[in-house]
Amino acid sequence: MKRATRRTLWASLLVVLVACLFLGADWLRGLSFVMRAAGLQGTVPRAVAGWRNSPFETSEFRVPTRHGEVRARLYQPRAVRGHTVVLTSGVHAGGIDEPRLVKLAQDLAMGGQRVLTPEPPDLLRYEITPRIPDVIEDAALWALSRDELAPGGKVDLFGISFSGGLSVVAAGRPALRDQVASTLSFGGHGDLPRVLSFLCSGVLPDGSHLAPHDYGVVIILLNVADRLVPPEQVAPLREGILTFLRASHQTQHDGALAEQTFAKARELQNRMTEPASTLMGYVNTRNVAALGPLLLPFVQSFAADPSLSPARSPAPASPVYLLHGAGDTVIPAMESVLLANVLRPHTEVHQLSTPLISHAEVDGKPGAADMVRMVGFWSSLLDE
Repeated sequence: MKRATRRTLWASLLVVLVACLFLGADWLRGLSFVMRAAGLQGTVPRAVAGWRNSPFETSEFRVPTRHGEVRARLYQPRAVRGHTVVLTSGVHAGGIDEPRLVKLAQDLAMGGQRVLTPEPPDLLRYEITPRIPDVIEDAALWALSRDELAPGGKVDLFGISFSGGLSVVAAGRPALRDQVASTLSFGGHGDLPRVLSFLCSGVLPDGSHLAPHDYGVVIILLNVADRLVPPEQVAPLREGILTFLRASHQTQHDGALAEQTFAKARELQNRMTEPASTLMGYVNTRNVAALGPLLLPFVQSFAADPSLSPARSPAPASPVYLLHGAGDTVIPAMESVLLANVLRPHTEVHQLSTPLISHAEVDGKPGAADMVRMVGFWSSLLDE
């Protein structure tokens, strides 16, 4: 770490520590969580991150839902503080084993909160469907039915990426409305058709432009492939797309393996006939400019169900927390701002867009003001 960066970090940490001394233990709890989440190094950051940490154990089981049993993991701290968190991952084949989800669950459990991570099968297949909020709702109701998980009769719903918006949908449903203490949408959406339109065009709701991440159009193509190619080409195209997505995830931990998998995706493209081969070529070259306009006509019908958009669904009665990376190119930060405007007439809303995170991941350089805002956000949320 460069000397100037270290000085900025220490200055930021000192400001937040002083603020916590004046603002009390709740802020210290929030600071401790942010230190764990950020993985900051050094004696003082590690000491703050370890403040009142609790050892925890994990267990796996099957949770019943209206769409069948789903795999789930429970993080059980020895010293419990707060409500059980029902935490749902984003659209990712890793499911409850996805490293960033696991780390967030561990960071929360170390702070004393039980964490239940259900695994909606549609997320494993990169599908965004109305079944996902159903599974979130049913997993929460299952937790609420067990006295050891919800002794106070309430749970928290936390969701990452698209599951953030869908957790807000679940929290507003009649069966859960009075039994959710708070809901967190971490990098989530407000209106699914609006987000998908952005991913295809790069046009934000205010008319400005932002280059979208290629990940988004690839997911859309996977979901609407049957509308773009003949029936016999659908399965090969989807196999190629899934191979590309698997390679994209592998880049996070094994670059050599990722290159091999990307090569496999290109090989699959060469076996395809037209038009699947051309579409797969756009995927392999990350050509959003070519792929986006082809997908845009299907966005409205694909995402039409109101249960896929919290802005089109009944609002929760309990507080909603909307956390977003200021420069997010998968789900723009404007989504949280617009959703907050829709929800505020109906419930308490806390909304923060920050440069400290990208898309549902802490990775920015800390500045004092941004750190104070982030710690304040989590302090309030963890105290609900």
